[in-house]
Amino acid sequence: MLAGLALLLLGACSKHSEPAETKVVPVARTVRTNLANIMTLQAEFEPYQDIMVHGKVSGYVSDIRVDIGDRVRTGELIALLEVPELSDQLASAVAAEQRAQSDHDIAHLNSDRLQGVNRSQPNLVAQQDLDDASAKDSATAAALAAAKAEADRYAALMSYTKIVAPFNGVITKRYVDLGSLIQAGTASNSQPLVELAEDDLLRLRFPVPEAETPRIHRGESVQVSVDAMHRVFTGKIVRDTWAIDRATRTMLTEVDVPNNDGSLKAGMYASIALPLEEARNVLVVPVQALSHGEGATVFVVGANGVVEERTVSVGLRTADLAEIRSGLREGDAVITGDRGGLHPGDTVIAKEMEPETSN
Repeated sequence: MLAGLALLLLGACSKHSEPAETKVVPVARTVRTNLANIMTLQAEFEPYQDIMVHGKVSGYVSDIRVDIGDRVRTGELIALLEVPELSDQLASAVAAEQRAQSDHDIAHLNSDRLQGVNRSQPNLVAQQDLDDASAKDSATAAALAAAKAEADRYAALMSYTKIVAPFNGVITKRYVDLGSLIQAGTASNSQPLVELAEDDLLRLRFPVPEAETPRIHRGESVQVSVDAMHRVFTGKIVRDTWAIDRATRTMLTEVDVPNNDGSLKAGMYASIALPLEEARNVLVVPVQALSHGEGATVFVVGANGVVEERTVSVGLRTADLAEIRSGLREGDAVITGDRGGLHPGDTVIAKEMEPETSN
């Protein structure tokens, strides 16, 4: 019995004398970098200009040169309208102008002759005749001007039978075929010929929440991500509506996007990264290093491996990093893992993790 008791006591002493295992903890070094708090908004591409092309006069479609997807240049012919009665009206107006021109030429010639005789032989021609000739000259001149205006009006209407593109773009819809009867664009029931959209310059429109509208400034850069194209680029805010939409409590804002290669399509969605707050060259730690609740603290591992708790002042926070305004120095090793079981004064082995930085 005595021998067994001695062995038990010896084993117990041996166990008590074994050193406790030192805990390994992940740490990250405090570094200086730039932070930005960014809001992501959804945007949609729209043509810079998008119009329905109507006819100015009523008529039958005698020729249509375009279909959906066709690109047209400014002044390029889109369609021709046939308006037979308009041709007759133009011919009649031109004839009336010629007749008025002849009447005026005769009246003007007679007036000039009488005036010439009166100058060479005063009192030979009665004043009444002189006045009548002058009045007739003026009346025929007015009639000629009216006839010319009428002829010009019908000529202008005839020119409207040629439907041309008002700007460079692509035909997105076609509403008529050969022989279709269209009404003048001034009529309430008029039908458009085609829809034309400008495609070499697009508007990227996105709604900004009311609380963030003071941060919107023309010329400010934003990052645009187009998932469908796997494309990211920088754009500049060029305009906004200034007024808040009462239904959505947002303000519509636009970025102009050049699209010379036509790769971007109207209706595509994009994401706008809108910077809200920025802090440059500030000391940062991973947000996981901060304690929860009021009075943020961090655990710092000293050069001797001893844990120290420090109270810090926190500034700008992002999803991954937090700005430290006081309480730490650049290069301090802060614990980023679970603090469970750790206390100030504990000795640990620090395993340094790669620092996370923001541009």
